[in-house]
Amino acid sequence: MKNIYLIGFMGSGKTTIATALAEKLGLTEIEMDAWIVNKEGMSINDIFAKFGESYFRQVETDLLRELAGKEDIIVSCGGGAVLREENAALMRQAGRILLLKAKPETIYERVKDSTERPLLNGNMNVDYIRGLMDARQPRYLAAADAVVVVDGKSVEEICTEIHEKYMK
Repeated sequence: MKNIYLIGFMGSGKTTIATALAEKLGLTEIEMDAWIVNKEGMSINDIFAKFGESYFRQVETDLLRELAGKEDIIVSCGGGAVLREENAALMRQAGRILLLKAKPETIYERVKDSTERPLLNGNMNVDYIRGLMDARQPRYLAAADAVVVVDGKSVEEICTEIHEKYMK
């Protein structure tokens, strides 16, 4: 089985779906943000504050290079991981890229109480989320092998759709 890379905007459900799919399919789950927090020994907010976004994006690239030689993994990618073409190319070589897509209103409802979203801190509203999503959408679509709309669906429904449509 090829590796699976879940991409999409923050709050689209990448981690939740990766965990459920890993369990269902017997894959190893890698959650990029958690891996980075562990490696760097600080929160993503602190990484952004201390080193900046470009440093964080490089750490993402380094992780994707490390994962390129692995098999049977499902990777929950950071929301901006595919902003670098190099990252998308690394994912494409090692597996399938699935975009989890949600409406801005869905994203807002899921992340509105979070303080662990450095790009949204101070901008936690639907209009800002929509603008950021619109700016990233071309990169998401260019990288994705398939798009899975998640609005109004249960975790089980999403996992079943991914398994039936994209993994056989």
